[in-house]
Amino acid sequence: MSSTIARRRLGQLETSALGLGCMGISFAYGPPAEESGTQAIRRALDLGITMIDTAEIYGPLRNEEVVGAAIAGRRDEVQLATKFGFSFTADGQRIDGIDGSPANAKRALEGSLKRLGVGHIDLWYQHRVDPKVPIEETVGAMAEAVAAGKVRFLGLSEASAATIRRAHATHPIAAVQSEYSLWSRDVEDEVLPAILELGIGFVPYSPLGRGFLTGTVNAEALSENDFRLTQPRFTGENGARNVAIVEIVRSVAVKHGATPAQVALAWVLSRGEHMVPIPGTTKAARVDENAGALALRLDEDDLQRLDGIADRVSGSRNNEAGLATIDR
Repeated sequence: MSSTIARRRLGQLETSALGLGCMGISFAYGPPAEESGTQAIRRALDLGITMIDTAEIYGPLRNEEVVGAAIAGRRDEVQLATKFGFSFTADGQRIDGIDGSPANAKRALEGSLKRLGVGHIDLWYQHRVDPKVPIEETVGAMAEAVAAGKVRFLGLSEASAATIRRAHATHPIAAVQSEYSLWSRDVEDEVLPAILELGIGFVPYSPLGRGFLTGTVNAEALSENDFRLTQPRFTGENGARNVAIVEIVRSVAVKHGATPAQVALAWVLSRGEHMVPIPGTTKAARVDENAGALALRLDEDDLQRLDGIADRVSGSRNNEAGLATIDR
């Protein structure tokens, strides 16, 4: 494994300062890209990017199989993260709704271990908080998996500060994963102060604004099954207005001889040593590009220009269905 990638800690879990989100290999951004996605995972490991993030819902189920095959023979190099929290039928079909019950947690864990082909998961998240199940019950069941040696550390995704506190009082939480980027900063009000106080790490997903901040996304060219077509910031008048945001990022990139993606990631990385962003890609070349963000140092002028982006965003960060699943 390469030693060129800096290391950080999510609670007590040491990992690479940059991770790889694997959702798009199987799900959400158009047709699956398993072959190139597998190459991207292996390239990440070659570079020393060892935080690999998947979830039961991606595919659904299939993404864990792809990730498991990609890391076969290299398990000791990986800090492997996966997530549970949705309902499925016995044959693996998703049922609408969140399910944080202890029974679903146990079912999901066994399935994830089998699909990933591993004996344990390094970081196991509740993907979305279930308002019908007390967080103490869900985390209590997750803690049993830790005691059994099937999971090393626990995490929550899109949880409120109050929920994080209750969960952490039940069993230590190593990491919280939520959307965070130049144009999505709502966690700064309550969530980030809470996790800093509690010594919990933070894993920003979509740190590139689902690709928009890279300046390479044309909403009119997206495939019909790309979920970004349902996202308020990508289309119509909002999309047209948000192009100006990308130009700010691009101007900073030009100054440093970097790419907009590297600038957007460098900004997230600059927010603190407890941050381990997980940009997703299905291309090995993009893994290389993203890794370049670790060497980029933004100055005070850059940061001031970039910090103003959030106030200029047009449209909410998710559609109504997505926002409804976020714990508040």
